[in-house]
Amino acid sequence: MKNIKNYILIVALLLCTPIFAQEELKLTEKDSIVKSSWMLGLGYNFVDDSGDVADGLFNFKEEWNGLTFPNRLSIGRYFKSGVGLEAIVSYNKYKEGKVVDGVIVTDVTDYLGFDARVSYDLNKLFGETAWFDPYVGAGLGYTDANNVGRGTYNAIIGFRTWFSDRVGLDFNSSGKWAIGSNGATNHLQHSVGVVYQFGIEKGLSKKGEEKLALIEAQEKEKQRVNDSIATANRIKEEMLLAEKLAKEKEAARLAAIEKEKIEEAKRVRKAMLQDKIKDFGLVYFSLNSSYINRNSRKVLESLATLLKETSDLNLTIASHTDSRGSSGYNKELSQRRVKNTKEYLIKQGVDSSRLITKAYGEEKLLNDCGDGVYCPESKHKVNRRSEFLVLGY
Repeated sequence: MKNIKNYILIVALLLCTPIFAQEELKLTEKDSIVKSSWMLGLGYNFVDDSGDVADGLFNFKEEWNGLTFPNRLSIGRYFKSGVGLEAIVSYNKYKEGKVVDGVIVTDVTDYLGFDARVSYDLNKLFGETAWFDPYVGAGLGYTDANNVGRGTYNAIIGFRTWFSDRVGLDFNSSGKWAIGSNGATNHLQHSVGVVYQFGIEKGLSKKGEEKLALIEAQEKEKQRVNDSIATANRIKEEMLLAEKLAKEKEAARLAAIEKEKIEEAKRVRKAMLQDKIKDFGLVYFSLNSSYINRNSRKVLESLATLLKETSDLNLTIASHTDSRGSSGYNKELSQRRVKNTKEYLIKQGVDSSRLITKAYGEEKLLNDCGDGVYCPESKHKVNRRSEFLVLGY
């Protein structure tokens, strides 16, 4: 009982482990982000070539040049490392009345740019999200603006915001510095457009990786608890089996003791009954006779009384002869003697099934008066007998 109580305590402690009180965690679509892809962009670009650097940064009316139709096309490849490679073509017009390099434009001129750039996703530094991607970049390009062509060094800052894994908006601004001194000016180019991702390879965000680590920790803990419960169950089974075997062993020991007591009681009672029968004496016969004489009848009557009083007593009647005469004759004579002995007991009311007979002839002499040995009659007489042995009760 003590072992069972200990087992119940162990299981209760295991079931109270905090891991089972936690809500089960599962990875969802929100835990994954795009790790690499191709990206196609289409949108608008606005050029600020006023020459006043940042003084009129938001002077849209006088300094920004733009068109009403999409005029920027880009394609790029973005890698798991956060690095992106992009090629961009953009078209625009310097319109009348806009300030270009500090002078108001009087004629409409075209703007055409070809740029290549390398960018880096800042989420790699600050933590990835599935919807907001700030980035910085640098690159080289060629621009024909205000009828002057020039190579440019480019610096870019921007961000993308995503509506789904594939579609989002891209906002960026580029500073373009002319290479050489052929009269070309530096300028700013701002862009906004729709971007579309394809060839996507996804992976877990940092939060997703943290959740996965927590899920794995939970699974490990659950396994530990399950293993502990399995061990507790095995211990319980072993304890129960040990208790069962101990009880069976004790029961067998007690049964053996009880059986031995019963057997000992039987032996004592058998010896007592045998001694009592011995006190009655034996049935003796005259030479060559199987007749039950008066003294023998008294012995048999006492024996019959005992048998009737002891209903579970059974006897073996064994009859014998002396050695005189042939062995065959003596065998037949002992058969008559045992038959008469049994029949007398039956007449006294003893059930025949309680009596077993044996005829030995001259086989079991009680002395040395065998064939060819002279003995007085008194010695021969003790061999002419019927004797009684307790068989069972």
